[in-house]
Amino acid sequence: MEDQGQDRTKIRLYTDQFVIIGEIAMFTDTRLTDYIVGAHAFIAVTNAVVQNLEGKVLFSADFLNVQKSEIVVIVPEAMVKTV
Repeated sequence: MEDQGQDRTKIRLYTDQFVIIGEIAMFTDTRLTDYIVGAHAFIAVTNAVVQNLEGKVLFSADFLNVQKSEIVVIVPEAMVKTV
């Protein structure tokens, strides 16, 4: 059986109060949906930038945990399109 490696996937997630742009560690060829379904209570985000909903940067952190139940929307950053 071939060993599955991990990739850093850049994501954007929204809570009721914040927009967080950062990276999560996912196994190669894993869908983001499957990652979220299988995650425990918290999601580890690295290289994170935290903004308010108006886009003002509040802080950045090398690592933070986001409570999974607080996530309203999560999307791979590569799929975000400016409108």
